[in-house]
Amino acid sequence: MASVKYDWYQSDTAVTITVLLKNAADKNYSVTLEQSTVRLTADGIDPIVLNLWNDINVDQSSHKASPSKVEIKLAKLIGNRWEALEKKAQAVATTDPAVKKKPHDWDKISKEIEKQDAEDKPEGDQAVKELFQKIYADASDDTKKAMMKSFYESGGTVLSTNWSEVGAQKVDVKPPDGCEFKKWEN
Repeated sequence: MASVKYDWYQSDTAVTITVLLKNAADKNYSVTLEQSTVRLTADGIDPIVLNLWNDINVDQSSHKASPSKVEIKLAKLIGNRWEALEKKAQAVATTDPAVKKKPHDWDKISKEIEKQDAEDKPEGDQAVKELFQKIYADASDDTKKAMMKSFYESGGTVLSTNWSEVGAQKVDVKPPDGCEFKKWEN
């Protein structure tokens, strides 16, 4: 069995626990919420059992899985700040005592999450959307202006990165072959 990493943060009304568990849905994960305990189990990992610092409202608490993590949102019964996630010392749910004493290396955790996200390659429309977001984020100011102006003036049918071409004149609507552009009538 493998241990998994998790972290937590809080607001005045809730505590959120993020468990790094790649493909959680495929691992038949399960979360059990009790007034003072949270238990997460999944295929291939050591169970995580947390004895919470304060009681929670089980009915208003929830959990959800994404491609790289399970997020558990706990509704606080009393709206005060918790000094720790658990009643005992902030212990990591593991049998390795060296891990319990080790402080969090946030840069390393962030890089691991970025690496996992990079491995989870998007497909279809999501991949195209991310490609255009990356092009836009890495672009110069002129390229960004060209992209915005061409997309807006063409009604979403043209996306150009050439400001010298787009900036000099209005961008015409160019629907795909076999399609016809129609304006909405009020």
